[in-house]
Amino acid sequence: MTRLLDTRRRIETPEGVHLEMSAAGPIARGWAWAIDQIGRGIIYTGAAIPAVFMGELGMGLMLVFMFLTEWFYPVVFEVWMRGATPGKAAMGLRVVHADGSPVSWTSSILRNLLRVADFLPFAFLAGLVAMLTNSDFRRIGDLVAGTVVVYAEPPLKVPRPAAARPIPPPIALDVAEQRAIIDYSERASSWTDDRAEELAAVLVPVVGGSPRDAVHRLHGVARWLLGERA
Repeated sequence: MTRLLDTRRRIETPEGVHLEMSAAGPIARGWAWAIDQIGRGIIYTGAAIPAVFMGELGMGLMLVFMFLTEWFYPVVFEVWMRGATPGKAAMGLRVVHADGSPVSWTSSILRNLLRVADFLPFAFLAGLVAMLTNSDFRRIGDLVAGTVVVYAEPPLKVPRPAAARPIPPPIALDVAEQRAIIDYSERASSWTDDRAEELAAVLVPVVGGSPRDAVHRLHGVARWLLGERA
């Protein structure tokens, strides 16, 4: 999703770790809310079908069910699904505490109960004004609960060396040399074959063979250095 403004917020954890998060604006959050409303509508429709055949008891149970769903639908998803209701997940958003930690039951309940205040006087006007007057786009419920809605960063892909049979290095290697070989194998997939062979040719006197053989042997050494054994 394109982010037209730099909404990055930078925080430092008590452990001294620096984190960066992108706060989500009103448009993305509005779409997430609309998707959740559709989801609620589907749930209510499904629940209403058997309730019709139960008469007044069914209608009473239906009202209780709608009340509980309306208030706890977002809470359950936010706490159990890493801060994301289905609508937020579809828009790539999630709720976290202002310090970047996962949202708690207390904070989620509080921010969702205060949707009433955000709705005043109509159509979430108070919430929209609050969002537009602070840099993190936090509505009243977020300000009171100490939460913020951010873009969920995609999980980092851990690079792995290319597939090869692990082989021990032909000579003793210091830490820097080991790191260089592992880096080579992890990054080789982003190069052309000619480039990979060109770099591997530098180590032909060490690993032997042609540049193409050297590529495969370096991959094998990288696997060995990471603890794999044939």
